Amino acid sequence: MARKGNVFLMASVFALALCAAGAVPGQAAVSLKGEDCAKCHEKQPADIAAGGGKHKTEISCQDCHTGHRPTSKNNIPQCSNCHEGEAHFKLPNCLGCHKNPHTPKNITFDQKQTAPCLTCHKEQIKQLTEFPSKHTQQACSFCHDVHGKKPACTQCHKPHAENVTAADCKACHRAHQPKNIAYAATTSNALCAACHKKPASLIAATTARHGKVACAQCHKDKHKTIPDCLDCHKAGGGTLVMRHPVGILKKFPNCLTCHNHPHDLNNFAVAKPAAVAPAVPAAPAAKK
Repeated sequence: MARKGNVFLMASVFALALCAAGAVPGQAAVSLKGEDCAKCHEKQPADIAAGGGKHKTEISCQDCHTGHRPTSKNNIPQCSNCHEGEAHFKLPNCLGCHKNPHTPKNITFDQKQTAPCLTCHKEQIKQLTEFPSKHTQQACSFCHDVHGKKPACTQCHKPHAENVTAADCKACHRAHQPKNIAYAATTSNALCAACHKKPASLIAATTARHGKVACAQCHKDKHKTIPDCLDCHKAGGGTLVMRHPVGILKKFPNCLTCHNHPHDLNNFAVAKPAAVAPAVPAAPAAKK
């Protein structure tokens, strides 16, 4: 009885050895497919299906995992096996940001990150450098703590006025050059009025033609642009015909000498008559 047990044990060991070596006589090597992997590995195929990107559309499980244990001692590949030739792929610790290789574009950051971002986002750092601001001093991940996230400005900044929304900020400000303020000619006067209250109230109340002109039409393209009256009011042409002869313009080169204020045109001050000093009564004549 003991002899039969020893024979059975030896046969079992031999069979296991053949399986481990992958050499079963007369039997072709088995080629696994993705659906075979999914029989045991449920989470990984589900992750790839939900957010695998090119890991889903262009490669299979076997392209990365070329073997299976125990015949393969290490079937977890390095990212650099496929990703090479660019500065970003030379960064250490890929899994520090790409936490799950089966959802490679689901990127989160553990700490303040800037250097890894700059291997791809070169235009953004160029703007931050050319137009210094407090944004330049922050790490990229301070605002973009998840890859691809574009936070609302109001997450950190209080709006200029109650009627200004987070969507309005980008009409004038650019995230990576916030002090380089530029805007389209269609920018609403209400946005300008959020900061420039006095000019906005004057232009809203005036009966002159400037009351029908958008702020951005005169203060074109860039914040703090101060136009010259003659940019529009040119003798013999322009958007409005200049009514004054050249001689008047030479004598009064500053239009506002007469026209008061660009946001309150033709609000002429009425000259008051000069005050007349009261007559002083004559001293009585001395008696002779």
